[in-house]
This record gives sequence, C-alpha cells and structure tokens, in this order.
Amino acid sequence: MSITPRKLGPETVYPVGLGCMNLHHGYGPPSDEAEAAALLNEALDMGYNFLDTATIYGFGKNETLIGKALKDRQGEFVQASKCVMLFEDGKRKLDARPESIKAACEASLKRLQRETIDLYYMHRPDPNVPIEDSMGAMADLVAEGKIRMVGLSEMGAGLLRRAHAVHPVTAMQSEYSLLTRNPEIAVLDACKELGVTFVPFSPVGRGYLADNPPAPKDYHEADMRRIFPRWTEPYWTENLPLLKQAQEMAGDLGVTTSQLAIAWTLVKEPDCVPIPGTTNRKHLRDNFKAAELVLTEAQMALLDNVFQPEAVKGPRYNAMAQASVDTEQYAFETGA
Repeated sequence: MSITPRKLGPETVYPVGLGCMNLHHGYGPPSDEAEAAALLNEALDMGYNFLDTATIYGFGKNETLIGKALKDRQGEFVQASKCVMLFEDGKRKLDARPESIKAACEASLKRLQRETIDLYYMHRPDPNVPIEDSMGAMADLVAEGKIRMVGLSEMGAGLLRRAHAVHPVTAMQSEYSLLTRNPEIAVLDACKELGVTFVPFSPVGRGYLADNPPAPKDYHEADMRRIFPRWTEPYWTENLPLLKQAQEMAGDLGVTTSQLAIAWTLVKEPDCVPIPGTTNRKHLRDNFKAAELVLTEAQMALLDNVFQPEAVKGPRYNAMAQASVDTEQYAFETGA
C-alpha cells in the first residue's frame, strides 16, 4: 500500500514517527542497551524516518544511545531532540536562558555524534524567561548551523504565536489522543494558521488505548503513570467503558486498539506526525502499520462521540505537572 509522506518543514517523513523516551525512562527500567540499539536499527529498516529524543531522557543516555547505535545511518532519518528541561547532579531543572539553550545544544550534539540536529524543541516553557529571549537563542543556533528547525513542546497558541514572530516554528509537540483532546481547543488551529506541523506524543494514551492495557497495580515503581490521575484509580476503571467501545471497533476492523488510536490522530489531523514510543518489536511494527488504516467518516464520528473530552474521567496531569506546561484546558477541567 502506498503511504503519502507528511511535511516537516523542508523534509517529508513517514506519517508515524518513533518516540524514543521509553527506552530509558517513563514506564519502567531502562532497556538493555544492545536490545534498544537493535530496536532502533529495526525501526529504520522498517521505514521509520523521524526519531524523537530529548536531553532529559535517561539524563542524556537516550541521546547517547541513538548517537552510538545509528552513527552510520544519520542520513536515513530526521533527528529531533529537546532542550530547556535539563539535568544537573542527577536532578531535573528548567532553564530556557539563551546561554543555557546553547550549552544544552552543544552537549546534545556531542551525545548524538552529530554536527547538526534536524529539529530542536524547547521542551517546556520557562516562566522565568520571556519566550522571545529563548527563541533568539534558537534562531542563533539555526544561523550557526547547529540546528535546522525549531520546535516547541507542551505550549499553547499564545506562546506559539509569540515564538513564531521571532523565528519560524516548524513543529509543535503535545499530548494528543482519543483520551487527551485539549489541542483541539486552540493550538491545532494556530498550527494550521502558521504552517506548523503538529506532532502528537502519547497517541495511544500512554498505553491505555490498547487491547490489554496494564492495570495500575501492575505499574513498575519507576512508571510515571503512578502519579498521573487519569492512569490511576478510580479513573482507570471509570474510563473502561470508553476503551471497550474502541476495542470492539478495532476487533471488527481486524486491527489492534493501538493501531486504531494512532489512525484516529492521522485522520483527525491530516498533516500531523504522531510519535508513539515502545520497547516492544511487535508494537513497533503495529504502530508503523497504523498509517495503512483509513477510517471512514462514520467511524471517526463514532470515536469522536464516544471520547468526548468531558466523557473522559480524571485530569491528565497532577497540579504540579500541569503548572509546568502552557497547554490549554477545557472550562470543565478548570472549574471556570
């Protein structure tokens, strides 16, 4: 089946990219390095050509892995990474000062074993630094040839427009799935208006939109879902009736629920490039093949109706995590 590539600035990429965070943190212990390297190479062999990482993933180890495992294949894919969310003495910190962004880029280039990072995101907004100042540093990095394209992550339409006024923004990354539809409030429209590619992360709802999602009692002690309300009780169970309807549709179509979820994002936003992550070879293949699934208007309407934002129980972030992002919220989420 012929798949139409999607635009990412001057590049064209396969409609489904690969989020690499899972290989080092987020949902459990780090993967074995040899196994992770093999998965990355298999992804390229399969046809993935857009890989996403960040400074904070594994405190630099994720970038180091990619740099080592794919050093001789850099021309085969678009590499994205992120700054601002950094680490110091094994602890996270947020720093979007121009000098910090430039230092972070130099460190990422070294770990990735690259001369240029294709797409470099600001991972989070820094409330202590005007975005115009941060974007000035990103523009300098473009001029110096250290990065090719600029991206933003977990920011709303207002910050996107302010940033874009300083230097063109190529991509906006944020959580988007049947479970989390907040980008529909404003940022998706802003992306269309400005010609920015939207990059959904967690398009399978952090593993919930699956045939057999892990129950909260089975989460590893290092699993971030342990602190995200929507993925813990009572909300995990309260959302099962929605999940069962998606599972039934997937069964009727002969696909996995995760493939259905990814396909929904691809049809919902024809220009977006979702980046599901996995440490599982079968899931890697399933996610890739989700681009072959074309949903009808009736199927999309049914999913839209079942997963109306107000029907999904529980907030996606706790108060501390929500305070670290600039994404829009629905009135029912804020009590407004």
